[in-house]
Amino acid sequence: MRFSFRYKIITLCIAASALPLILVCYFAGISLLYSLLALLACALISGFFAAQLSAPLIDGMNSLETGLLNFKDGELATLLAYDGSDELGDLCRLYNQTAKQLRQEKQWIYQRELMLDKVLQSSPQAVLLTNDQGFIVYSNHSARSLLDAKSALEGAKLENLLDSSCEQLTRAIHKGVDGLFTLDKADQESQTWHMATGRLLLNNQFHQLFVFKQLTRELSRQEVEVWKKVIRIISHELNNSLGPMSSMLHSAQLLTKEVDEPRLKRVFTTIEDRIKHLNEFVQGYGKFAKLPTPQLSRINWPTLIEQLKSQWQVEVSLDERVTTDADHTQLEQLLINLLKNAYESGSNPEDVSLTVQQEASGTHITVSDKGKGMSEAVMANALIPFYSTKATGSGLGLALCREIVEAHHGQISLHNREQGGLSVHVLLP
Repeated sequence: MRFSFRYKIITLCIAASALPLILVCYFAGISLLYSLLALLACALISGFFAAQLSAPLIDGMNSLETGLLNFKDGELATLLAYDGSDELGDLCRLYNQTAKQLRQEKQWIYQRELMLDKVLQSSPQAVLLTNDQGFIVYSNHSARSLLDAKSALEGAKLENLLDSSCEQLTRAIHKGVDGLFTLDKADQESQTWHMATGRLLLNNQFHQLFVFKQLTRELSRQEVEVWKKVIRIISHELNNSLGPMSSMLHSAQLLTKEVDEPRLKRVFTTIEDRIKHLNEFVQGYGKFAKLPTPQLSRINWPTLIEQLKSQWQVEVSLDERVTTDADHTQLEQLLINLLKNAYESGSNPEDVSLTVQQEASGTHITVSDKGKGMSEAVMANALIPFYSTKATGSGLGLALCREIVEAHHGQISLHNREQGGLSVHVLLP
């Protein structure tokens, strides 16, 4: 049986006062009846005073017990009301100060957790955290998009989600090592991802952390920057040669003006034509290498489409709800290049179509034809500068389209149509 601290104090005080009284009655020869009465009176008086004196101590201890139970439950907002001017009061005040400090630290930690979660949720990197049983305990929005999930992933088993995911992603996760892998999704260009993984100890349990970063845009940007540097060097060298050649040709024409030699005129005419062609060549590549930063403004689609129809015969489907902020000149150049390629694909003019739709992610532009389409090898290189399957092609048309789209932070992809021909998809956010 467990006795409270208060009863122990009262019992001890009664025993301490009764023992001397018993000895006095015994040695003084007082009768048993009077001794019992005196003993009872002494016990009542000492018990009463002991209860009164121990009451503040017991109240303070009860307050401390309540506060510690709140600590155990994680509740730090409750403070102790006991404020006596004794050692117990000092202890309660120290408790209150500790509770305030812990509450401030808990709020600071909570704010940091909120900030960390906000950063992770808005991060373009996909983050997944699984426990030892393979259940997902944390995921961000990018991870849900990567796994094509419609709702939160927490509580789901990762293995079950991988059953409906891309084979390349499943293989990379099962392999479990850092490295690059490629995702091929329908209606999208091939994507390059990097996976980093590691084990960490959380709440005395080992967890597996997966971080996926898409490198497609970064790799494309670096590739384009290399091409631009090459183009600038070539343009510079050609300009350094074309200038003196043009000047010398003009001087030669003046010196031989009086010479009646048809072959010489043909030579000069040929050189002049080739210099003109090279100048146009250099200017075209210079335009790609020095594409200015887009100046965004609200696009008037009906007006822009009328301008395109004045140059190309095209079947247009325009969503009336579409709103696009883009560089008007660059967007027009983009559409002209796509329509030009569609006409040069061997498609009948009436089979070339332009569709502009408004989606949640932005403006979706589709240019389709019923030409020859592209082989897988050609499609893989079609957006690279200098690559062309045409005898007189410069390899800049689709490369410039890609540069314009990526300057607007959009995406462009090529797809062969089931009924024949090619479909180019452009998404502008």
